[in-house]
Amino acid sequence: MPNRLVIPVIVVVLSFSFISFAQTTAPRQSGAVRDQKAGPAPIHDISGLWDPTPPGVGIQAQGPLNMRNDGKPEHELPYTPYGSQVYKSHKPLEGPIAVAPGLDNDPRNLCEPLGFPRMNWYNLWSTQIVQSEAKVLILYQYDQKWREIVMNQELPKDLLDSERRFYGYSVGKWVDDTTLVVQTTGTMPENRVWLDSTGRPLSDQLRVEERFHRVSHDRLELTVTIDDPKMYTKPWVAMDKFAFKLLPPNTRVLEMLCSPVDQANYNKEIGDTVNGTTKTEKPDAH
Repeated sequence: MPNRLVIPVIVVVLSFSFISFAQTTAPRQSGAVRDQKAGPAPIHDISGLWDPTPPGVGIQAQGPLNMRNDGKPEHELPYTPYGSQVYKSHKPLEGPIAVAPGLDNDPRNLCEPLGFPRMNWYNLWSTQIVQSEAKVLILYQYDQKWREIVMNQELPKDLLDSERRFYGYSVGKWVDDTTLVVQTTGTMPENRVWLDSTGRPLSDQLRVEERFHRVSHDRLELTVTIDDPKMYTKPWVAMDKFAFKLLPPNTRVLEMLCSPVDQANYNKEIGDTVNGTTKTEKPDAH
């Protein structure tokens, strides 16, 4: 049985291991952000290359920023009995019920797709938003994932039961000159995706609302509300006015990938060593 006292240190090592093999230098920028002229937000436009601010705040290792899984009473989620059961069955590498590396069952550590909305608070770095009249595309630096938001349409009810997606189906509409509201549903069931790295659950009944509010030319704020009646007794806010700053358009965004080969090597060289197992040994069940 691994010594529980060393687990927090182990978790930090693992968290940074994903970043170290993918990105070894900071993005090169031509021209500083401060050189951009601040001004009012353009109408119906959130396009651009955006970076969470302050730097590093998008890592969110304990879960979404406004509802961290940190043991504080105000951050305790309103689980249904089934939601609590699913949460306790998970073996995350972070949070109050963390296990040692190599003993976890987080789908992410098999390099499975993160799924939605976890991508909004797992290693959230530079994010490119591209717009047309019919669609908004969001490109995420981590694992080079992207989402499609279809504008001014209803959610595709005929597809929700027959074709589930890791990132769901998203539709958006402008509710005022500077606020885009996006509704997403049709995501994967609970055995395929987690809410965050601490093991909190999601289900195929999930509905997510995102509010992208462009406060000014150089600032974008994102609010995310979770509504999953299978796992939680009421909706709750995961991110509240999470801030991004606009980067120069010629900023170079480096690659950040989840590599199954690198993950396997990490488990072999570090995870198996820490938890005292090898390929031919199994961890003590006691």
